[in-house]
Amino acid sequence: MKHTLQSDAISAIITADGAELCSLKNSEGLELLWQAGPAWPRHAPILFPIVGRLKNDEMRSKGKTFPMTQHGFARDRTFEWSERSPKSCTLVLSDDQVTRLHFPYAFRLAVTYAVEGAHLDVVFEITNTGDETLPASIGAHPAFNWPLLPGLPKEVYGISFSREEVEPIRRLQDGLLRKKPESTPIEGKFLALSKQLFADDAVILNHPASTAIRYSADRGPAISISWQGFRELGIWSKPQGAPFLCLEPWRGFASPSDFDGDFLDKPGIMKLAPAETQILKYRIGVG
Repeated sequence: MKHTLQSDAISAIITADGAELCSLKNSEGLELLWQAGPAWPRHAPILFPIVGRLKNDEMRSKGKTFPMTQHGFARDRTFEWSERSPKSCTLVLSDDQVTRLHFPYAFRLAVTYAVEGAHLDVVFEITNTGDETLPASIGAHPAFNWPLLPGLPKEVYGISFSREEVEPIRRLQDGLLRKKPESTPIEGKFLALSKQLFADDAVILNHPASTAIRYSADRGPAISISWQGFRELGIWSKPQGAPFLCLEPWRGFASPSDFDGDFLDKPGIMKLAPAETQILKYRIGVG
């Protein structure tokens, strides 16, 4: 059920359950990924076919209503191994009788992990295998230890952005997107991290100028993330405080609090024509 990838600088472990990254270590053997402790029982779930929540946890489509819990079902499904080698692996999930109880569309989701030097590349490949438009969202949700170096105070960490972020952010209430944007806590290219930052849940950049960030302190290891094809970025930890930080490239976001229309009309979703494939990528760098 698990597969290990190894380069000269990092090692990563992938599980077929949810096609989830469940370990990421540097060359010294230090674990950088959150190990699914009591505060949150996941490592780096894949969010598909929705990101965030839908109103009343229901998806309206084709004149019917389908149950759909937060972040969708992919994270709770077992993927099939398509390819495995010492430096890469690919896992696949396709629609079946179970997925159609929640999502009445045909799809193929392939997830590829590959290590190269101090980088882990992750590729999401979504294909519409049906004969009608496929509406979907997808997101990454890796949780990293906070602090990365045991013993450091959490408050010495921050996130540096590749560009200045001046746009307002969005926040959630009861898992749904609040109606009004809010002032950004990012100062120029830097976001100071603290437990209080997440008192109102995630920090959501729905129009980030950046396509890369770096999570670090003044000493110890650092994590960089860059992305292609994703349009939003979520930053999250438990509102009451927890020893992890999630850095999440998204294509899509939670339903606005006043939206309860058809899923095809939901803000932020992709729409794939029959036989169309969308490829989204992100890279984790360990420094």
